[in-house]
Amino acid sequence: MSETIDLGASTSHIRRITLVLFLAALAAGFAEFGATTSLNDVARHFGHVTSSNTLQSVVGLSGSSLGLGLAAYRLSSLAALPLSSLADRWGRTKVLRRTLITGLLITALAALSPNYWFFVLCFAVARPLLSVANTLIQIITVELASTRLRVQRIAFMAAGLGIGSGLSAVVHGLVRGTDSFRWLFALALVPVLTIVPLLRAVPEPPTRSSDDRRAHLGVVPREAWERLSVVSVVAFVIGVISGPAGGFTFVYSEGILKMRPSSVSLVVVTSGAAGLLGLFASRRFARTLGRRWTVGAGVVATAIASTYAYSGGKTSFIVGYILCVGAGGLLSPAMTALCTEIFAHRFRATAAGWITIAGVLGAIVGLGVFGWIGDAVHTSVMNGLRVPALVTFLPLVPAMSLLARVPESKGMQLE
Repeated sequence: MSETIDLGASTSHIRRITLVLFLAALAAGFAEFGATTSLNDVARHFGHVTSSNTLQSVVGLSGSSLGLGLAAYRLSSLAALPLSSLADRWGRTKVLRRTLITGLLITALAALSPNYWFFVLCFAVARPLLSVANTLIQIITVELASTRLRVQRIAFMAAGLGIGSGLSAVVHGLVRGTDSFRWLFALALVPVLTIVPLLRAVPEPPTRSSDDRRAHLGVVPREAWERLSVVSVVAFVIGVISGPAGGFTFVYSEGILKMRPSSVSLVVVTSGAAGLLGLFASRRFARTLGRRWTVGAGVVATAIASTYAYSGGKTSFIVGYILCVGAGGLLSPAMTALCTEIFAHRFRATAAGWITIAGVLGAIVGLGVFGWIGDAVHTSVMNGLRVPALVTFLPLVPAMSLLARVPESKGMQLE
């Protein structure tokens, strides 16, 4: 068995590796969140706003069009499976570099969008590439870290992703104008020139087993099917909640609640403190209570906070959004640790691809249900999108009981 590299070691080389992976996560978060951040601006730019009380009249495009666009954006992540599988065959770092740089370039291309559907197409192509890049950052972090510091390092990378997302929201709030979204997308070129070249300093994680077999494309051994099925169901439920909860954030706050973009950006930035507290809590609870309990608590908290955020009124949105980010911080590192620790090295990235697909399918279902119900009910500042939130976010939460069917992975040595 190869020696585990501890990312916490006090050497300049290891610190540089950690920083580079953190910056790569930041770049992926900035580019990936750009579609959500700019959605209200894009809808108004390419749609038609009127004075009636329907969702389409308020934001410019119908809830069905928005939901379909976001669903297409999520559906494209199905390509994450073959891309993730390649990392089990070609190596983590090689696939990471290629997917990150291509995803950033296609995000920048969206700055030239002549219509809404070209915007959707660009982000639909970029989405799986950025998703795989982020997944591989997490996998590399797990495989290079000691058991004791594993969740801590995952939380650090999750913080990078969150900071990138928050930076996207800040730029959205500061750069205003008819074509402001185009400047936001064009900024994806900056990390292509500054961060991606640094990834060559990241070493390929060592193989943890003398068994050098590589997974066939998309194939996971039969003995791992039950574990993969359970975590895929959990990922599906998370997708059902997080898809519309995050996807409609700016449409809801700016389009329905009529909040100023700068105010929404301030809420997003402020929520970073809650996210950081969630990451610290995840680090502690994942090591004491275990990964499974922390994941279950994170999913329940996310569902409740998201429902409250869309229940109507600016105060509910602000409080609910901040709590939702905190719950996401609690959920993310524990879920990542669980999904990587219970699978062997030779098919770990392939399993991550299947889990990503489950999350994508959940997001598509969530977006479809949320958008369809949003079209069917009247929206206002007072009632918000309460009915779509109640119907979409809460019914699947009891499925978290399935976590009892997978082994607790705290303290588990990687295979």
